[in-house]
Amino acid sequence: MEKPKTDAAETARDESRPQSFEALFAEHWTRVFRVLRRLVGDPVEAEDLALETFFRLFQRHPTVTMEADFNVGGWLHRVAVNLGLHSIRAFKRREYYEMESGRLHLDETPDAGPAEILAQKEERNLVRQILSQMNERQAQLLTMRYSGLSYKDIAEALNLSPTSIGPLLLRAEREFEKRYQALVKEEP
Repeated sequence: MEKPKTDAAETARDESRPQSFEALFAEHWTRVFRVLRRLVGDPVEAEDLALETFFRLFQRHPTVTMEADFNVGGWLHRVAVNLGLHSIRAFKRREYYEMESGRLHLDETPDAGPAEILAQKEERNLVRQILSQMNERQAQLLTMRYSGLSYKDIAEALNLSPTSIGPLLLRAEREFEKRYQALVKEEP
């Protein structure tokens, strides 16, 4: 079967039609990804940025690519480079703030010497010893509360009424204090 002949006007009309987004994606993906990979150094970040680049093209595709002098490849390259540079700046800012925060934390935290570390260890052992001697429910209440759980969470875990947690904790704290004082007085 013979192909139908196309005239020059029809060929010109086909060339002036915008490419489909899928065709543009297939044509430019590799180049955009490579540019971003070299720029940011991380293939996962480069892929995310390349997808963001094509998403921006997708948002503008029908109107932008219909312009006769629109350079899709150049536009994608420019957007990709801008996104890559923005990502690098954001990373450097984040890194700076994290390092600064860590430095401030170290400056504010006094260095614990061996004597202080030993004292903290002995204190933890003393607390464990007292908790092991206490009523099991009181020990659980204290452990849960000082682990950061709310009264409601403690009540649910121990199948108790939330309104009873406060008085029970108060009794447990008094019992702990009494045992602690007794143990400290025994030590030389």
